[in-house]
Amino acid sequence: MATPTGAVVAPAGLDREQWLAVRRTGIGGSEIAAVLGMSKYASPYEVYLDKRGELPLDRPQPAELAEAAFWGHQHEPTIAAVFAERTGLGVVDGPGTLAHVERRWMLANLDRHVLEPGESTPSSLLEIKTRSAYQLDEWLHGVPDGPALQTHWYLAVTGYRNAHVAALLGGNRLIVHRVERDEQLVEHLVEIVGRFWQGVRDGTPPAVDGSEATERLLGHLYDVQADAVTVADPAEVLPLLERRRELKTREARTADELREVDNRLKAAAGEAEVVTVQGSVAYTYRQNGPLSQKRFAAAHPTLAQQYTRRVDALDTKRLAAEHPDEFRAHRARRLVVPNHQESAA
Repeated sequence: MATPTGAVVAPAGLDREQWLAVRRTGIGGSEIAAVLGMSKYASPYEVYLDKRGELPLDRPQPAELAEAAFWGHQHEPTIAAVFAERTGLGVVDGPGTLAHVERRWMLANLDRHVLEPGESTPSSLLEIKTRSAYQLDEWLHGVPDGPALQTHWYLAVTGYRNAHVAALLGGNRLIVHRVERDEQLVEHLVEIVGRFWQGVRDGTPPAVDGSEATERLLGHLYDVQADAVTVADPAEVLPLLERRRELKTREARTADELREVDNRLKAAAGEAEVVTVQGSVAYTYRQNGPLSQKRFAAAHPTLAQQYTRRVDALDTKRLAAEHPDEFRAHRARRLVVPNHQESAA
């Protein structure tokens, strides 16, 4: 089974390593948000390194993402069946990984193909999502940006004119949206992602961005050689250090200003926990923060002893002394700028 502009390049049922290897031959729908810098789990730089083969093929996912992916996979058949029952449309499994017939780097792994009543040839696709109930408002009036871009990428690969997105929110509410193909959006996606893919082929990486995903990646990316020295290009590094000094100064100034505002609000509250303005609650200053354990122990030593318990904890000092190589291999990297650099004019 093929689509108007999609051809099968890998069959369904590949083992995970084979499937991951196929993914490296192009860009798939689940990577579009990352390529565009819109994902909190991966950055354009990480996708680039992965496609270049510079990252482990089957590297561990963040625990939060892995757990969500597991439950998404478990719920997928049920969501597909309920979608078919409620819409009267047919659903069939796809034959495997699809690639655009002309741009073979455009890849798609569809959750399901959709058949109109009485038809035997699919005419659209179904994208299935499992999301938290906290995201309900984002889904009520349409498909959020990330899934919408992924769905349009699949439309770009397959040539279908529309798609359906079925999202299970909080495990007990199914929301279905029909997505019509936006030709202008498709063209923009193909152009932007095409430039990214050309960079992969040419060995031209995207700029390192300020995302948390990139921060996590760089913290564990390299096999670090202890005390090794890199002689950096002054034209690259010195402007970055200057910019860092400016931002750190601004950060400190902003923190002081924010603390001043907060302290004035706390002073205005006095002994009250709730402060109202013009009949509405403006803010609260409740005594419900973390317990000050040192002050409590000093004031009530007997009670503190009564409620003290021992917990299992990793003896990091002993581990470092007896297994220094293993200890070092699992330490995070820290960026430290010497004080003379921070204070330089």
